[in-house]
Amino acid sequence: MRFRQVHPMLSRLTTGTAALALVATSALAGVTALASPAVAAVDPKAGEACTSADLGKRYPFTKSVKVEPTITHFKGYFVTGGSTGSQAVKLSTQTQVTVAVGTSTTIKTNFDFGVLFKAEASINRTVQKTTATTSAAEQTITWNFTQPGYYGLYQGTRKVTGEYGSLNCDRVQRDDGTYATQWTERPGGQYTTFSTIEEGAIRCEDQVPASSIMKKAQEILGCDGAAARKPDKKAPAPRAAHKDQKASVNSELGTSAAPPGFTCLPDTYRIGTPDRKLYWTTFGAGDYFRLRPGPRLPEGATWSVCEGPQSNGRTEYALVNGYKGRCATMTDHSDTEGAMFRMDPCRTADDYQRFYLYRDVPGSDLVGLQLKANGHMVGQERVVDDTAMRQYSAGNTDGTGTYVLQKI
Repeated sequence: MRFRQVHPMLSRLTTGTAALALVATSALAGVTALASPAVAAVDPKAGEACTSADLGKRYPFTKSVKVEPTITHFKGYFVTGGSTGSQAVKLSTQTQVTVAVGTSTTIKTNFDFGVLFKAEASINRTVQKTTATTSAAEQTITWNFTQPGYYGLYQGTRKVTGEYGSLNCDRVQRDDGTYATQWTERPGGQYTTFSTIEEGAIRCEDQVPASSIMKKAQEILGCDGAAARKPDKKAPAPRAAHKDQKASVNSELGTSAAPPGFTCLPDTYRIGTPDRKLYWTTFGAGDYFRLRPGPRLPEGATWSVCEGPQSNGRTEYALVNGYKGRCATMTDHSDTEGAMFRMDPCRTADDYQRFYLYRDVPGSDLVGLQLKANGHMVGQERVVDDTAMRQYSAGNTDGTGTYVLQKI
């Protein structure tokens, strides 16, 4: 288990041909940092007094901050006993992280910079405070393998997200009928930034800290939380034996249970293509669900549809898989076009596990499904066997985002 940091503002090449996993959107190779915004000796707080000299001012503040380890590039790589040593490995892009404040991905104002500066201060970790994004291109890293085994090679970062607000000096009426000026909370939005880039190699048997980038890489490798599991004396094959896979799967089995505040409908369902040839199915040790024929694993293709509260004029639904006992979830709370859905433990409040159903006329079991968190629709790249379910902001324009909600 090893990792190394890659300074995100350098143009180091990992192999001489692959650029560092950061693209800075600037006319030149670097980015231009904004000057630190002028700040008061003590930042004002909502409800505090202000003066007429403050009426033209506006201050950002962060309402929340969340740090999530995120893998930007990854490759599962098998090293045999005779192939140890230094090797160059090409990593595929997993996800992109883009610095954004509100709807803007161009950080060009002191207010935007101030939001990111406060986010940085709240987590005590350096983050990007300029226009920047992680690379969408494949990355090649050179790694010295000292032991055979099945490795996950990765580049990753800590994605920092949260909500911000703003303060303005405004006139308010006091309880006694008099007026005064005070700092008043005004609308804000969401922000996103990220920390330095790390790269490394990990195996399932390696012990790593929870909530670390290495732990995230283990999840993608398929360790499924069983990082402490001891492998055979011989180097494992890229695909574990069926017996070992079944043991890992059994450790994940659970009963379908509605998240708090939700009531599951009495029937169970299959969700599939309108021709009823391919169904949403999860199987094996993985947590992603895909279109599969048959289905081959009956439990993995059964779903409980659970009703929740009303929001935005529609009923919220949670989709609980009958095999895993977990909820359909947007991976890493991503808003990225084409990001894959996965199974996660059902949570009390998580809009990335909540869906709106759009139904066909009575007598038809066709539906469209929309993720509450960002309004994206459920779809897939192609209607073929083993394709993953993904989100698309405008849905599948060819109409393949319609599914059958079939009672069993």
